[in-house]
Amino acid sequence: MLSLSRRVGAAALAGLMSLAAPAAAASASPPLTEPVITTDDTVRADQWQLEALDLADAWAYADGTGVTVAVIDSGVDGSHPDLVGQVLPGLDLVDTKAETVTDPVGHGTTVAAFIAGRNDDDNGVVGIAPKAKILPIRVLDEENRYDDALIVAKGVRWAVDHGAKVLNLSLGGSGSSATLAAALDYAFAKDVVVIACTGNASASSTSDNSGVWYPAREPGVVAVAGMERDGTTLWSGAITGKETVLTAPSTQLVGARGPDDYWRVQGTSFAAPMVSGVAALIRSRWPDMPAGEVINRLIKTADDRGEPGRDGQFGYGLVNPTAALTADVSFVTDNPLDTTPPPGVARFGSAPVPGQAQSAPEESNPPWVVTQAPTTNSGGWAAPAQPVDDGSGRTRWIAIVLFLISALVAAFTVRRFAGSAG
Repeated sequence: MLSLSRRVGAAALAGLMSLAAPAAAASASPPLTEPVITTDDTVRADQWQLEALDLADAWAYADGTGVTVAVIDSGVDGSHPDLVGQVLPGLDLVDTKAETVTDPVGHGTTVAAFIAGRNDDDNGVVGIAPKAKILPIRVLDEENRYDDALIVAKGVRWAVDHGAKVLNLSLGGSGSSATLAAALDYAFAKDVVVIACTGNASASSTSDNSGVWYPAREPGVVAVAGMERDGTTLWSGAITGKETVLTAPSTQLVGARGPDDYWRVQGTSFAAPMVSGVAALIRSRWPDMPAGEVINRLIKTADDRGEPGRDGQFGYGLVNPTAALTADVSFVTDNPLDTTPPPGVARFGSAPVPGQAQSAPEESNPPWVVTQAPTTNSGGWAAPAQPVDDGSGRTRWIAIVLFLISALVAAFTVRRFAGSAG
């Protein structure tokens, strides 16, 4: 009988085998091997990211206390030993009749533990911000997909309205969405830090390899790519581009999987929560620090990789938690990744206020997909990921100003025009 033993068991192996079933994934990775984790101490010993990111030093300054991080994903299994007491009541937008949020895939549980796994014993996965709380929002179905970005937009808004100060989006696709963009703008307006993965290249398809996934490429979102264990090499499966902001550990990781199992994972899906955890540490140390300042600290204290300065592969570099919590960083007044037009010009994709009509119906054709489900083998991925761009683009209205000047009256009007995603 499996209790709180924190080990990979037969149920986990069966689940991993089922993830390998799709024929499209056959060429993407070698056959599955035996379970890789068998003892408690092995799990903890495999948490190489803890030393690589020097978290022992970082925790001397902050541990995530007082910060809620929303995990918008496949759900979160709050009964996992690494997450007991860490998970708040959430929202299931897939099974709307569910009384509690569950995780039939395991992906969201893995993400949540990398952010806020407990560190009060010597077992299991420790999160980057072990005293932070997780707000679970399920938007992905049993195949780790969402068919309509509207569901993610709803999740973003709900998370913001229920106290999340950091949003983790380890999902995406090549399409774009005006409604999701508006929801993200709503988060920015409410002083929330939004972090997303840049995406994983698929060995079986080139349709999802052409550029950073959406919503990571949305201006203002911290787009996170994956780093190899050596700390200097970009993970070969990471999709990168000019929108890349930071990198974090993404390979040879051991993740929590409910109810009390573990599996090996890799991908930008698991680099993003590393950065979300660091953002939670910053917000824990400085509760009143604006989101723009949090992001400013993340990028100005990153360890530069690749070409000097920001580049299209590593962004600003590898996230550095201790530096982010201790460095003397120059002040900025706004989100350094923001592209909001100057005052007097409408912000693109502005979120409607409560009660105001939403934007036009959402694009519903492209199969949005989370980064592929993890397997136990070194090749990494078993489930297909082939997000398709529906070509509709996202609607943006940028300022067209009509001036009527007279001696007594001046009128100023702003409209927005259609444009493609960034």
